[in-house]
Amino acid sequence: MRRDDDQWDITTSVGATALAVAAGRAVETERADGLVRDPYAQAFVDATGTEMPDRPWNDEAWAAQATYLGVRSRFFDDCLCGAARAGVDQVVILAAGLDTRAFRLDWPSGVTVYEIDQSAVLEFKDTVLDREGADAAAGRSVVPVDLRHDWPAALTAAGFDPSWRTVWLAEGLLPYLPAAAERLLFERVQELSAPGSRIAVEHFGGSIEKITSSPEFRTMSQQVIGADVRTLFFEEERGSSPEAWLSGHGWAVTSRLSGDLAREYGRPLPASVQDVMGGVELLRADLTG
Repeated sequence: MRRDDDQWDITTSVGATALAVAAGRAVETERADGLVRDPYAQAFVDATGTEMPDRPWNDEAWAAQATYLGVRSRFFDDCLCGAARAGVDQVVILAAGLDTRAFRLDWPSGVTVYEIDQSAVLEFKDTVLDREGADAAAGRSVVPVDLRHDWPAALTAAGFDPSWRTVWLAEGLLPYLPAAAERLLFERVQELSAPGSRIAVEHFGGSIEKITSSPEFRTMSQQVIGADVRTLFFEEERGSSPEAWLSGHGWAVTSRLSGDLAREYGRPLPASVQDVMGGVELLRADLTG
């Protein structure tokens, strides 16, 4: 069971979920019609010795979950890059895990990507990226701090300027935070955001129970994480949804269902995943004023 002060590396607890997501991106990268291309995803999986099916893109459970991850990644890629092209110079990835957007996206000159996560996770990622000879396409600053601690102080110490516009990303994050930490996260983002900032959020909402009880989801998480992912969530009453909270604090929110986006991208979610993941909300919110 989770504790408010628990820690992890890339193969344990919440850290292993980042590895599962990288494995999904590796599967999606192999597809001719993939929605995301991550040349480093497979290297992360290989570095841990995690066993995947020989041809995971042909494995129903793996392919289905990878399709959702491709849709999610494509949406957030567009949100972040769109803000950067509009002149936003700071990108903050909350709980960055094995995210490689600083390397794999085409960033305008002058953009800095800040990656916040626990130190063991970031150290593993940098070790693999160094071995792969990866070159960042943007300025990049890793911020080794737990999101339940004073991450704003660590972020500003790393060079972040709250007077500049920022685009924030909370992807695959909220269920792993205690309810109080989730509220504090949004309050801190509010305090650090200049007008014209943007945030992109994945909100599971009422889909969370369907997700955690899905045989396909549990099969993939057992293969990569080696545990039932339900034990990693803080299942607490959350109060206001992210959409309601942001709307009430001056953000103009656009909400899309992942199933609708999948159809628009020409990659409808497989039936086994549509009922489970198709109702996940992917939010984009822009701070007015």
